[in-house]
Amino acid sequence: MVFICFGFCGFAQHNFNGYVDIERWQGNVYLSVIEDYRTIENIDNEQIISKASVDENGFFKFDGNQLEQAHRIYKLHVDNCDTFNQDGNHFDGHCSDSKDILFIAKNTDTISFPLSFDAEMFCDIQSTNPRTAAFIKIDSLKEEMKFAYGEFRSKANRDLNNKKWFKTLQNFGANLNEPLAELYIYTFLSERGSPFHNYYLEDLKENPYYDNLLGRLKQKYPNTLYTKQYETEITSDKFIVTPTKASSNFNWTYLLIGLLALSLILNFWFISKAKSKKAKHHAEAKDQLTKQEQNVLDLILEGQTNKEIGDTLFVSLSTVKTHVNNVYKKLNVGSRDEIKSLFNK
Repeated sequence: MVFICFGFCGFAQHNFNGYVDIERWQGNVYLSVIEDYRTIENIDNEQIISKASVDENGFFKFDGNQLEQAHRIYKLHVDNCDTFNQDGNHFDGHCSDSKDILFIAKNTDTISFPLSFDAEMFCDIQSTNPRTAAFIKIDSLKEEMKFAYGEFRSKANRDLNNKKWFKTLQNFGANLNEPLAELYIYTFLSERGSPFHNYYLEDLKENPYYDNLLGRLKQKYPNTLYTKQYETEITSDKFIVTPTKASSNFNWTYLLIGLLALSLILNFWFISKAKSKKAKHHAEAKDQLTKQEQNVLDLILEGQTNKEIGDTLFVSLSTVKTHVNNVYKKLNVGSRDEIKSLFNK
């Protein structure tokens, strides 16, 4: 990798320039800022912050003072999509006819993207900032990995290489001393559906690397979407791989005791409510009766016969029968048993 240091650009402005193969690509180059590292490989028109046209030699340049003062992930890309229908062509975040390069930069950087000796573009970086080319270094290592997998096409070879390259890439990122570069590797290794995903989940259970990376992100990039997104993902994935651990300190006995106590309280409340309702009903029912009819009702509930009621109240048997019939009608019952069922507990 070649790095060339340029003089400091005045007024704290950035200057990104380079060359495009105009025989292969259309005349526009797009500069995007990547805030969601899960879309790092995609082409998203919503992330584009500037567009530059190339001259007759394929030269382009972005300069100004609109970028962040801190390091961010940026992307240059060209494509052959129709300018007026780019949203449709990039609907799923991918473009079948495009080329891009990812890099780390800040507002004061001067960066060049020259054509290689065989006229290949976006293959080299010359920068005042050594962190700029971190992604290219990672991509070079990933190319080495592809060759290792291609030597023998067997499951045993894939398993061995998965274990080896998982740690190789992870250690390489940690040694770069740039958390954004580590995020690039983390995204690759933790991607669902990738051959490394199962190793990532197992590694997450015990390896303190992920918490350490979060600490480095909080130190260098506090309050950024990168850090917040990573913290959310790590918290979620840790719960997935160790769900019992997250709840092992919870004492279920207390929960059961609490539920039992709540059940008893509710039962007592319902019983009390029912008694209150029944008492109210009894009071309303008795209010319909005359004083003498209430006396007859009380004696019926005590189990007295009509003759016994007459003797108690000093009235004739026919008068007792009249009072009993009135009680039946007013309470809408047809027998002494129904009266007892209505008023007894």
